[in-house]
Amino acid sequence: MNLIDAVVSRFEPLRAEIIEIAQSGTATRERHDACLKAIPAFATIEQNPAAEPLTTRRAGGRIIAFSWNAERLKYDLASRALMGAVAPDVALLTEVDIGMARSGNRHTVRDLAEPMGAGFVYALEFAELGLGDSREMEWHKGDVNTFGYHGNAIVSRHALDEPFAVRLDDGAHWFIGFEAEDQRRIGFRNAIAARIGEGDESLWCVAAHFENRATPDIRADQARRLIQALDERTGDHPIVIGGDFNTSALPTDPSELERIFNDPSPLEPMFAVFREAGFEWQSSNLPEPSCRTRPDGTPVAPFTKIDWFFTRGLEASDPATLPAIDAEGQAISDHEALRVTLSISKRPSHA
Repeated sequence: MNLIDAVVSRFEPLRAEIIEIAQSGTATRERHDACLKAIPAFATIEQNPAAEPLTTRRAGGRIIAFSWNAERLKYDLASRALMGAVAPDVALLTEVDIGMARSGNRHTVRDLAEPMGAGFVYALEFAELGLGDSREMEWHKGDVNTFGYHGNAIVSRHALDEPFAVRLDDGAHWFIGFEAEDQRRIGFRNAIAARIGEGDESLWCVAAHFENRATPDIRADQARRLIQALDERTGDHPIVIGGDFNTSALPTDPSELERIFNDPSPLEPMFAVFREAGFEWQSSNLPEPSCRTRPDGTPVAPFTKIDWFFTRGLEASDPATLPAIDAEGQAISDHEALRVTLSISKRPSHA
C-alpha cells in the first residue's frame, strides 16, 4: 500500500472498536498494522470537486502556489483570510484535521474550500487514538473525536485530476513505544499529489509531510520514496512539491542558514536526493526560518527553515514567507505559510 489512488467522496469515521484494540495491550507493530488494515480511509483518498472548476490560468500561464503546515487548520475564518489574501491557484496543506475535538470536530478542509468555490483532495496520515498532544489533551479533556483523522490536502479552484497518495515510511513511528495515555497514533507520513491543467499546460502539485521524529538520513529515504512514485506516475510533466520537510538539522542562525542555502545537503542529505532527481529550491524559497511561537508560548525560538518548495520543469519567482497570524496578530499555526509564482519552462530531463 505504498501508493494509494482509490477515491471516495467521504471517509468513514474511525470505529470505536479499532480505538479499543489499538489502546489495549502492548503497542507493537503487529497490533499497529492490524488496526491500520482495518481502517478503510488509509487505502483511499477523499475528493470533493470544485463546484465550477476553472479552465483558464492567469495571464502568461502563471500559477501561484501556496504551501502551509496549518497545524490542525483549526482557525477557520483566519485561515480563509490568509489564503484569500494570496488567492493561490493551488494550496498545498499539511496537518489538516477531520473530526478532531481540538479543531471543533469539523471537516476543516471542506470548511476552508467550499466558501472559496474550491475543491480538495485529502490523504489520511494518522488516525488519532486520543485528543492530540499534551497541551490538547489538557485543553479538551472529556471531549470525543467524531472521526479522529489528521492528514494532508490539496485545495484548488482548478480540477484536481488523477490524485494519488504516497506512503513515505513503514508506519508505527507514533505507535510503538507510546503508552495509551500518550499521543498514540495509527498511520504513516505521506504525500498527496494531483494534476491541474490539460496537456502541455498541466503540472503536478504535491503536498508532502516528512517525519520530525527522524534523522536526516530517514528524511532522505522519504525523499527517495516520494520521487520514485512521482517518476512512475507523472512522467515528464512539471512538478511543484510544497510542505513540511522537518529539516531540523539546519542552522537557526540566519547568516548560517543563508550561507548553506544553495547546498544544505551536508546537513540534510534529502537536498542531494532532490537535486539529483532534477528538482531545485533556490528560486522558490527564501533562506529564512519558517516557524513561529504560538500564543501559549510554544515552540520556543530560535527556529530554522523546515518548510520548502521543490520544483522541476518550472520557472519560479517572487518567493515569500507569509506570517500565519489572524487580524489581531495572533499565531494561527506554529508554521508560517509559503508562496511562489510558477510558470512552465520546459520538460524536465532527469534519470
